[in-house]
Amino acid sequence: MEKFIYLFRGGQADAASQSAETMQADMQKWMTWMDGLGKNGNLAGGEPLQQTGKQVNGTKKVVTDGPFIEAKEAVGGYLIINAKNMDEAVEIAKGCPVLESNGKVEIRPIQKMDM
Repeated sequence: MEKFIYLFRGGQADAASQSAETMQADMQKWMTWMDGLGKNGNLAGGEPLQQTGKQVNGTKKVVTDGPFIEAKEAVGGYLIINAKNMDEAVEIAKGCPVLESNGKVEIRPIQKMDM
């Protein structure tokens, strides 16, 4: 099995405009999807990300608040996935709930490091 990272972008509705029931239903979709990934041996880890952070930039190591990008491009979370190959990782990603709200799943292979 190879490892892949899913980076989730966009698809985050304004929480202030969602009812508690809608938020709960959305969370249940994620939990059901992730539970299936775990049972199939595909889920290796992952977490949602807070919307705040810092960046350290360049040779002078300037620290700035961030991320300062459009919300639809912000990474909202990630998962590490086990899959046979990129094709399987793509197929698995097609079940992601973020796609139901027009979000994106960026799929990147994790490079193996010899240590």
